[in-house]
Amino acid sequence: MFKNKLTLATPILAFVILIIFSLTLFPTVNPTPENLPVAIVNEDEGVEVPHQGSINIGGMMVENIRKAGNKVGDEPPIKWTEVESRKELLKGLDNQDYYAALIIPKDFSEKQASLKTKRPVNPEIEIMINQGMNAAASNMANQMLTQMVDQLNHQLRTEIFTDLKNSDTPVSVSQAEALADPIVVNHQNVNAVGENSANGNAPVSLFQPLWIAVMASAAIIFIAVNKMTVHSRKENITIKVGQIVMGLFASFIIGFGLPWLAEDLVGMDIPSFMDTALFLSATSFSFFLVILAVLSLLGIKGIAIFALLLFFGAPLLSMAPEMMSSFHQTWIYSWLPMRFLVEGLREVFYFGQSFSWDMISVQFWIGLVSIVVIFLMALRLKPKK
Repeated sequence: MFKNKLTLATPILAFVILIIFSLTLFPTVNPTPENLPVAIVNEDEGVEVPHQGSINIGGMMVENIRKAGNKVGDEPPIKWTEVESRKELLKGLDNQDYYAALIIPKDFSEKQASLKTKRPVNPEIEIMINQGMNAAASNMANQMLTQMVDQLNHQLRTEIFTDLKNSDTPVSVSQAEALADPIVVNHQNVNAVGENSANGNAPVSLFQPLWIAVMASAAIIFIAVNKMTVHSRKENITIKVGQIVMGLFASFIIGFGLPWLAEDLVGMDIPSFMDTALFLSATSFSFFLVILAVLSLLGIKGIAIFALLLFFGAPLLSMAPEMMSSFHQTWIYSWLPMRFLVEGLREVFYFGQSFSWDMISVQFWIGLVSIVVIFLMALRLKPKK
């Protein structure tokens, strides 16, 4: 037994397999965001302060954020983007440009100045959370923004109490109440995931059964046809056409059956059944063609490639790219074909998008290339036994 090369290579193969499958676990262990895109809108009009002139606290905050972002060193957790108006911000949130946003209203400086008077009015800051883009990343951005405002509150409270103490000014009850939390934070969810959506991971939840069903369909059709005896290239091409037609039929069954099962049996919220079903059908057919093309090239053993993609894809698809390591983001996530499925479902579920060409253009070209490969392989005849 010990003279067998395969037996001697078993420990090495075991270690290689361990490394491969460990790569699917590493991204989910303590994910740290880097350059998480967050927008900031400064609408503050400033205020005139006696003996000090015009002061714009919002502008000072933006300038401090800009200076902090220009520091040389490790990648910051937040990548700030200055946006000119609320209208432009909402457009960027709908285009999935930002996970969250910080809005400084026009009366921010005026209200902050009033905290030193007998009639204090708490300044407010708005935090918008783009839930539908990625629930985990948006919540993390929300926590970081809330923590930043808490630090501003502590700093502002200390400064005001110090000024009042130095000027020996008594503090009224209304001032004391206002200074407990000087800045009021108003949270707002945009493109919200709603209830019964697997905490915003409904697209990822639908991916796994769809991928397995498409894999099984392609493998079954390939094995069934592969046992047939073919006598000519014309006959072989005809058989390939039959495979593609059967795959198209199976894709519609998967595309319409999956949202029906998810909605009626599981209770998942499907905002638009028809748009979801058509998108899933088109994407399933694209995946079917890719798998069939690889099986035509490599034989049934090629199914292992797509099983590995399932293991690698499942943990990564629920994460924001900015929360992955550069290795996983560049060499694994960007090459996963199923990410187009999850991204498209997010647009339908949380951003009100309807089924359109833009949603399936990438899948179309992937499927078209796969069809070309399938027919090229049909021109090759196996030797008769």
